[in-house]
Amino acid sequence: MNIAIDMMGGDFAPLEPVKGLKLYMQHNSAAANIFCIGDEAQVKPLLDEYGLSASNVTVIHAPEVIGYHEHPTKALKEKQRSSIAIGFHLLATGKVDAFISAGNTGAMLVGTMFTIKAIEGVTRPTIATVVPKLNGSTGLILDAGLNVDCKPEHLSQFATLGSLYAKYIIGILNPRVGLLNVGEEEGKGNVLAQATYPLLKENSSIHFVGNVEGRDLIHDKADVVVCDGFTGNVVLKMAESIYDIAQTRHLQNDEYLHRFHYENYGGTPVLGVAKPVIIGHGISSDKAFMNMVHLAAKMVETGFCSVLKEAFHEE
Repeated sequence: MNIAIDMMGGDFAPLEPVKGLKLYMQHNSAAANIFCIGDEAQVKPLLDEYGLSASNVTVIHAPEVIGYHEHPTKALKEKQRSSIAIGFHLLATGKVDAFISAGNTGAMLVGTMFTIKAIEGVTRPTIATVVPKLNGSTGLILDAGLNVDCKPEHLSQFATLGSLYAKYIIGILNPRVGLLNVGEEEGKGNVLAQATYPLLKENSSIHFVGNVEGRDLIHDKADVVVCDGFTGNVVLKMAESIYDIAQTRHLQNDEYLHRFHYENYGGTPVLGVAKPVIIGHGISSDKAFMNMVHLAAKMVETGFCSVLKEAFHEE
């Protein structure tokens, strides 16, 4: 298994990616071959300092970096020697099995769509976010912001993608799918919700349990909740603000609220594309990078992208 990490992506790169790799290697020293992509003059001394000069850690020099404020498409085209561009080249050519970055999100999405591309049958790849439940379980909401305008067919596919992710990566045997709406009764909601409901009822690849309301997200009513990316991103940002408030009120050690911290999950995969791509938060810490590597490894080990290909081929 070969995993590539953009060592220059993130506000605290390359130090935090190196520290995160150290955390991962402490318990998984031979689990994967790691390709560290970045400025060799900055990355290699840090790897040596943290004792990461093992045979399964390789530095790939990338003299360019795509900044957060650069235009994604233009930057990828002009900076072919950037860490993100090289990472996608390695992934597309089969030299690595997964690619991780906490760099320019737009560049990561553009690179994913145009270099790795969607699985045949998937009309809109999506991103999801993890939702901690009050009972200790974990749920999923998607789309979380990639597709702000959606059609009912897109939400039905999100339901399939989310169900498979919940089953194979989160470990939920028979994930329950809910449609985020303003009421529980069938027929509620806007035009999109009303048109999506019958498609989810007819979708034989999911276990649809009906509409769920915003207050149900943290309760155990559904494991996978689908919505358009506009709504999903509003929910995500609201959850992040609640965690920020908890910190300012010194409640961050609350067992439940602590589970909202992004670093516990690392990053989010782009669901519906041919190979594993993990996008991390710009402020990713060492723990976040460690968890991104764990997630990438699990996606490779389970053959998750092949599972998706089979599911959509059957459709």
